[in-house]
Amino acid sequence: MIYRRCGHSGIKLPVLSLGLWHNFGDLDSYDVAREMVLTAFGQGICHFDLANNYGPPPGSAERNFGRILSNDLKAHRDELFISSKAGHDMWNGVYGTGSSRKNIIASCDQSLQRTRLDYFDVFYSHRYDPETPIEETMQALINLVRQGKALYVGISKYPADKQAEAYAILQAAKVPCLLSQYRCSIFDQKAKQANFDCATQAGSGIICFSPLAQGLLSGKYNQGIPADSRIAKGSIFLQPSHLTKERIEAAQKLDEMAQNRHQTLAQMSLAWVLNDERVTSVIIGTSSTQQLMSNLEAIKYLSFDREELQKIDEIVANPLISF
Repeated sequence: MIYRRCGHSGIKLPVLSLGLWHNFGDLDSYDVAREMVLTAFGQGICHFDLANNYGPPPGSAERNFGRILSNDLKAHRDELFISSKAGHDMWNGVYGTGSSRKNIIASCDQSLQRTRLDYFDVFYSHRYDPETPIEETMQALINLVRQGKALYVGISKYPADKQAEAYAILQAAKVPCLLSQYRCSIFDQKAKQANFDCATQAGSGIICFSPLAQGLLSGKYNQGIPADSRIAKGSIFLQPSHLTKERIEAAQKLDEMAQNRHQTLAQMSLAWVLNDERVTSVIIGTSSTQQLMSNLEAIKYLSFDREELQKIDEIVANPLISF
């Protein structure tokens, strides 16, 4: 495994981290989830990314991960870097969503119980909440660190102006933002242009999710919709309408490039995100150990020459491709 330093901190993270957004909830196989987690750890992936609402149902990914930790990895806690988040809809009632102090603190407490942990290595504000003053949200994160419930804090999906404001508040309290999490892929380069420089200048590491554009860059949809695919299962995040002619054609052209590099499309897409030196790590989501091992092959060839990068830009230049 390759490790990169996280911003201006002393933390190093694996360039590939395992995300538990999908495939680790109660609707999925616990045995498969356990095998993926243990295989990832055995391959040098020490960072596991959670959120309170991951499942489905919400909370179940944390519970299942906590069970794996307790049964199989308890002796390795100090070798693991575990994150969770709060901010999206989680429980019924007026306090079960948003980024208020009440929600952030209660969410962290609940997440610690589900995962059977004493602390998180990093706890994120999962989203900017326009109905809550940003000072309130950041102060809640600061308090989590001072209470020993998190070692570091992070932000996820914050717009550029609020991102900078969050950094300033955290820095003033001497609890700097360790990680900034943004969606990024060949099909979605908005964060590279709007958020990466701000994070780098503030000394925050950058960790990217959805590097395969919810599967559009996995290659599995290049010839249609497989029966066992996320779209076929009725995902709210990836729907048949997303499989436009422009995106399919672009994915097919990118697949040809990947083959010339002796990589799969998924491997090349992961390498492309990591080719940006500002990126600390990329979060991968897998549904099987076989898929996990295939994704890990990406780190064997992370470099691109100028012509390759230019060709990729040309393939995705059509605004209709952006996802």
